[in-house]
Amino acid sequence: MNQNFTEKEEALYSIMKKYTDRDVCIAFSGGADSSLLLKLAVDCAAEGTKIYAVTFDTVLHPSCDLDIAKKVAKEMGAIHQVIFINELDNSAIQHNPVDRCYQCKKMLFQNLITFAGKVHAAAVLEGTNEDDLHVYRPGLRAVRELGVKSPLAEAGLTKKEVRSLAEKLGISVANRPAAPCLATRLPYGADLQPDILRKIEDGETYLKQAGFPVVRLRLHGNIARIEIPVSDFSAFIEKRQEIRHRLKQTAFTYFTLDMEGFRSGSMDETLS
Repeated sequence: MNQNFTEKEEALYSIMKKYTDRDVCIAFSGGADSSLLLKLAVDCAAEGTKIYAVTFDTVLHPSCDLDIAKKVAKEMGAIHQVIFINELDNSAIQHNPVDRCYQCKKMLFQNLITFAGKVHAAAVLEGTNEDDLHVYRPGLRAVRELGVKSPLAEAGLTKKEVRSLAEKLGISVANRPAAPCLATRLPYGADLQPDILRKIEDGETYLKQAGFPVVRLRLHGNIARIEIPVSDFSAFIEKRQEIRHRLKQTAFTYFTLDMEGFRSGSMDETLS
């Protein structure tokens, strides 16, 4: 495994040197994947090459994501650019269809490509990894259609390997939990309303502060289904009354702890 990982690491550095011989834009969320991509871009860039870390400030992402992205981009010495986009202006996204992720990625990356053209960047990169290629990720179709490059996937790095390399390079967010867009907290077909999204964000923020860093609060009508790792169940039950009281204030009516525990993309289970 170590030899295989070393080969992937060498391949990734070679790929990044190829992409950074000229100015480049990186879709940058401040998560482990895009942060590793940005770190390697800065390290591999030819002299005088400009590396743009482009973050989307959107209604579908937690506000803390932007703060983290600003901090990490500064740590790495990249040029940080923030683009505000309201995805809900697009009716194809607002009604949360099954292909919402495709529609959303297409909208975001079209804006990023427009920005890249303005600054004469030669390529646009994003942080899809090998694991993402084997699960339901309709947004990847938009990435491919628009010609956006995915170096981590090209080199075959899994999420575990991304975190391992990020940690090796001293990246501060190497072990930051994944933070997918808030639309994933609602069933397909449920309208995405800003006030509901903020309630979900507030609820998850509280639960993280209460000691549950890996958490999803998924909303089914007036029922909030909470996903945390099974290993955290005992601690959650001990804080049950405190959690119930606080979430009631966030305007949720009923709460349930998902007995299957945390899992990424659980709303996609209805598609199979």
